[in-house]
Amino acid sequence: MIPLYDDNPTERTPFITVAFIVACTLVFVYQASLSPQPGETFIFKYGAIPGLLFGEVDLPATMSVSIPAYATLVTSMFLHGGWMHLIGNMLYLWIFGNNVEDVMGHARFIAFYVACGVLAAFSHAITDPSSTVPMVGASGAISGVLGAYILLFPHAHVLVFIPGIGLTSVAASIVLGMWFILQVLSGGMSIGGAGGGVAFFAHIGGFIAGMALIGLFKRPEVRFFSPGRASRWDT
Repeated sequence: MIPLYDDNPTERTPFITVAFIVACTLVFVYQASLSPQPGETFIFKYGAIPGLLFGEVDLPATMSVSIPAYATLVTSMFLHGGWMHLIGNMLYLWIFGNNVEDVMGHARFIAFYVACGVLAAFSHAITDPSSTVPMVGASGAISGVLGAYILLFPHAHVLVFIPGIGLTSVAASIVLGMWFILQVLSGGMSIGGAGGGVAFFAHIGGFIAGMALIGLFKRPEVRFFSPGRASRWDT
């Protein structure tokens, strides 16, 4: 199922969510403007490479990072492997990020997003510490947002498109719960080499990090398992 919209209005303008979307889009536009060789070098310089993070490998001088390896845990969140990768990530961030930002405030949301992204990258890296394949994408950090959302607003409804069925409204707990189960199953299969280049363990780690950290970052008056706010679809 493809989520399109939720019925969970916000009280604050999601400046940071929008800023992350704009930043990721601008970086990808720059990536797309590069010819193949410079584009590959850009990915190797700013993507998170497990082997470099753990000191297991050295890359050729032409591919060596121009920043400390640990800094790529952050820079990798703003790189993407293609237009569909970017669009899918930004769609999820737009639907669910604004509400999570709303219950934290702008500054805390930045810290939460980056923390989830870093923990997600490590979750991926420890599955193959000697890998020289760069991990890129905001999906680890966004997975943290999804983990927070499912604890905050499980009863909110999400408009989704299901191929062969069409548009329907589904509880957020079902949409995000099924998404997480799919990541776990896909992650299990990827151990045998069927991952297709997707960092499923980053998704799993990010989601769990979001669930674990949301209690520290949300405003004290915000409750878990909210029954939901007034639905825009009911008017």
